[in-house]
Formats: sequence, C-alpha cells, structure tokens
Amino acid sequence: MKTNSKNILLTGGTGYIGSHTAVELLNAGYHVTIFDNLSNSKIEVLSRIEIITGAMPEFEQIDLRDEAELSKGFDKYSFDAVIHFAGLKSVGESVTNPLDTYENNLLSTIYLLKVMRKKAVLNLIFSGSATVYAIPETLPIKENNVLGADCPYGRSKLMIEEILTDLSVSDPEWKIQILRYFNPVGAHPTGLIGEDPSGIPSNLFPYLSRVAQGVYKELKIFGSDYKTSDGTCIRDYIHVVDLAKGHLSTLSRLDHSSGMEIFNLGTGHGYSVLEVVKAYEKASGIKIPYIFTERRKGDIPISYADPTKAEHLLGWKAEKTIDDMCKDAWNWQTKNPNGYIKKKKE
Repeated sequence: MKTNSKNILLTGGTGYIGSHTAVELLNAGYHVTIFDNLSNSKIEVLSRIEIITGAMPEFEQIDLRDEAELSKGFDKYSFDAVIHFAGLKSVGESVTNPLDTYENNLLSTIYLLKVMRKKAVLNLIFSGSATVYAIPETLPIKENNVLGADCPYGRSKLMIEEILTDLSVSDPEWKIQILRYFNPVGAHPTGLIGEDPSGIPSNLFPYLSRVAQGVYKELKIFGSDYKTSDGTCIRDYIHVVDLAKGHLSTLSRLDHSSGMEIFNLGTGHGYSVLEVVKAYEKASGIKIPYIFTERRKGDIPISYADPTKAEHLLGWKAEKTIDDMCKDAWNWQTKNPNGYIKKKKE
C-alpha cells in the first residue's frame, strides 16, 4: 500500500458515498478519520472498510451541529483537508419535512466551517448535488448552467454553495472544491459496502434491487409520456466507485488551486428508466415487473452532465458502465439482503 502523511476528515464518512471514498483514500495511502452521528448509517461499515483495505479509519461519533463536541474532535487530530458528506439527502423527505433538512444540512455546515476556521484547516471538498441546476435549456449540463433548485434538499445544497462562495471571497486562504454529483449508484465490487437506505428507498437502484429480491411486488415508473426515446426519464447514473475516485483526484487538485472551484461528476451519458430496468434484468437474471404511474412533481425529462472540466482539470473520468453499476448493485443486494444489519431470527 502507498503511504501518504495527510490525514483527511470525512464528515458523514460511514454513509454510502463517504464509505466508498474512505476505501479509495485508504488504498491510496491517506490517513482517514470519520466523524458521523450514525443517524443514517451503520457502525458496521467501519469493519467492512477494514476488510477491503486492511486499514481501519479513525472514528468519532459526533453530530456536527454540536459545535463544542466538534471542536473537541478537531483537537484530537491534525487534519490536512475535510471532505464534507454529512447531511440529509432524501428529496422526498425534504418536501414533507423541510425544517429537518434545512436545520441538519445548513447548521452542520456552518458549525463545521467555524471550527475549521478556528483550527486553521482551510481545505474543503463539499459534497454537492446536480439538484442545484434549473431545468436545462441545453444539454449536457455544464457547471455554468442556470441554477434553480426546486426542492428543499436541492435548495439546502444551493444555500451551502452560496455560503462557501461568500466565505471564499471573504478570505483568500480558503481552498474550496464543490463537487456536483449526478446519480450515484452501484456498490463496491466486493459486495462488502453499498447503499443501505432506511425504510422504503426513494431512489431507483435500491428499489429495483428490492423488487428483484422479491421484497416489493413491482417497480413504479413515474411517467411514460416524456419526450424521450421510450417515454421515461433519462438520468446520468455514475458508479459510486468512480465517484469516490473523483474525490481522490480533487484532493490532488487542492494542492494546486486557490479560491473556489466547481466540478460536475457524471458520465456525460444518460440512461432512461427502462434502459436501467433492462440492464438490471441482465445483471440479475430476474425479470423486473413494473407499472407506469403518474408523473412525479419536479421530474424533468432529461438530465446528464458535461464532465469535461473534471477531465481536464482533475484528470478524472468515469470508467464504469451501466452493466457494471447493475452487476455491483445486485452483488451487494444478494450478499446483504437486509443491509448491514443481519435480520434477527424470530
């Protein structure tokens, strides 16, 4: 294993994207410390990371909204940079309970930034989202496309971007990278870590997995009359391992950048819901039953990234195909039918 003296803090590092990023960082020789309150993740993730990499991240159970505890956590370690994943990410829950989303995502970021400033840790990579973009007038979506989030989750991400912009302007010592993710899917090829949503999944892939597993009767596809090749929405799905590697490339960029930069992390190619269903059937060998229902409010017909800037400046490009995404998602699901926690015997 390579060695690297840098210690990177991952907030929300036991979550879906955070855990895969921890694996890539550890495999690259970085020291990794995770702060997470475990409100939407499992402690079991740490041992899985150790099995994959041979190294155990440092871990502190800390809620970022507790500034005093957060400050104590920073006192225990010497961090070179922070990758900020922590936050609520459900679009649906943000609509039904916006205050929770705003409180969690905004306050946790504000307190994190205050403590980072106090401790003179001024290198930050922020886990952003493509939900900050308005309905695109042209495709693919570039970083300078018009912004206009249409849900509380997306608006919370956009508000944080505005906070980071103001912070960067106020103090040139800050180095900030914002990564706007498109649709992360799949799992680590080992099947040891993957997406483990609480309750009924709101995203396509984990729901598909549970339909294939027999947990749910059928997949509900929202709308069949969009102006696309088959009438279903088209999205830019990116393998979570490719996404994790994007953070590794961005860390290298921090050493040679100043101020704030924004990058799209996507494949530059869209797949329709029906194309994903077909690919998942191929990967699992199982026929996926589905029905069409009414359109879902806020869904746009087509969304996919222009990742050219990331390729040119980060030296990063997504490599895995939709077949890889489906294969690894199904591998995770079959090896972990109940997620990280084994089902108790009745």
